[in-house]
Amino acid sequence: MNEIPNECEYETDYEVGQDNVEILGMDIHNPVFFLSAGLVVLFSAITLIFPVTATESLTAAKTWTLQSADWFFAITPVVILVFCLALAISPLGRLRLGGADATPDYKVHSWVAMLFAAGVGIGFMFYGAAEPLAYYTDWYGMPLSAEPFTEEAERLAFSATLFHWGLAPWAIYAVAGLSLGYFAYNKGLPLTIRSAFYPVLGEHIWGWPGHLIDLFAVVSTIFGLATTIGLGGTQAASGLGYLFGFEPNIYIQISLIMTMSALAVASVLRGMHGGVKFLSNMNMAIAFGLLVFVIIAGPSLLILTGFAENLLGYIQDTPALTDFTDRADVLWFHDWTIFYWAWWISWSPFVGMFIARISRGRTVREYFTVVLIAPFTICVIWFTAFGETAIWQNQQGVGDLGEGVSSASLVLFQMLSELPFAQVTSIIAIFLLIVFIVTSADSGALVIDTITSGGKTDAPVGQRVFWACLLGVTASALLYGGGTSALSSLQAGTIVAALPFTFILWVCCLSLYIGMQEEYRLAKTGELYAETSA
Repeated sequence: MNEIPNECEYETDYEVGQDNVEILGMDIHNPVFFLSAGLVVLFSAITLIFPVTATESLTAAKTWTLQSADWFFAITPVVILVFCLALAISPLGRLRLGGADATPDYKVHSWVAMLFAAGVGIGFMFYGAAEPLAYYTDWYGMPLSAEPFTEEAERLAFSATLFHWGLAPWAIYAVAGLSLGYFAYNKGLPLTIRSAFYPVLGEHIWGWPGHLIDLFAVVSTIFGLATTIGLGGTQAASGLGYLFGFEPNIYIQISLIMTMSALAVASVLRGMHGGVKFLSNMNMAIAFGLLVFVIIAGPSLLILTGFAENLLGYIQDTPALTDFTDRADVLWFHDWTIFYWAWWISWSPFVGMFIARISRGRTVREYFTVVLIAPFTICVIWFTAFGETAIWQNQQGVGDLGEGVSSASLVLFQMLSELPFAQVTSIIAIFLLIVFIVTSADSGALVIDTITSGGKTDAPVGQRVFWACLLGVTASALLYGGGTSALSSLQAGTIVAALPFTFILWVCCLSLYIGMQEEYRLAKTGELYAETSA
């Protein structure tokens, strides 16, 4: 087999770390580290000191963003998904991350486990039962203005949920991850967001244009992760309060988040294999056990027949759910769909870089097949099992869910309370939430540290500790500032932070296509990469 010529790497005088400065044992890329850390610390301080003013400002910025750019958020996942599918089926899909001789660093089961744990684990726990039930009962708006408590409402409950959690978010993650991995492993550039812009900006990525790109990536990542950590902390506190009979106020939620941040620091100190990989594999095993339990203990026949029915409903309703023009359900569309698209986009630097770090050695086609299909398959199974159980309990008037949704963070525990071994499974669910949060914070700290150290993958561990702590502080600040409307505050921060990075994702697609076409042209004189089994 012929090697791809060395000319496929970009010629540049830049070396990773050449702009870095050492301060207190940390290897810092100047000025990205100082600007991003300073902005986040300043935001957190203002939010804690002036919570009402900060929340009002975030809400106003969110309102402006939705009024001005909802269409932009709406079309972005569609365009990116089509782009991913086109790359996968094209001859470019045979190119390999890392070159012809690169081999995968992780077995498929560990690879999928880390994707699941870092990408959607907390969200599955929080929304697995709550989102389908909310749509069915009109707790917070109805998709496509359906009539609640009807067969149409039940179908749309699952269609809309799978629409939000299925192929669209993973296409966003996949293109971000491929851009990072391709330009780092195949083109010899640093593993950082700015590198994906080299075909467009050339050597300018080493100057202020590149600094700003990485700055937007860091801020977007921090807000996306803060939202996730805030949701997970809120649900874990609600579960503990529900089990042991106390009111999970804001101070308990923040205390729990800070405790989990400390656990994330411990995970950071254990390293990639001893921390994230170990926790991800453990989480996957426990989550699978909880899923099987719900399928057996819940309305099993409804769940088993629901897999295919919900998948068909998703295919049927996706065109209508995608349409952003002249919608009668515009409030639902903004509060749910646009929030989700912004959340996924804000997460894309984090999940994308994490995917890039664990996907070296995979062909582009194999990469898209696993990164898109495996999480989507898990998504269909998980939401069907938990959603069908929650809706069935509501229809039968069973327990608290027989009255509908009182709090999204409580639905999981209210559902489990009506199944066998309720105390045990609820404690397991809380444990899963905590470990998912720890895994996300550890992974997020790794990604942010890589960006703020100029693409170095071996920066001092103290920097990751710093970012893990700052993620906890930011999540706590958003919760505290939001008060009784903490969820709205988290959503507002995510939507506002995601807007600039949406533009960056579009350019990533263009740059990725240019770079891969160049490598394909060089490879045409020899033999293209051969497919290998996982």
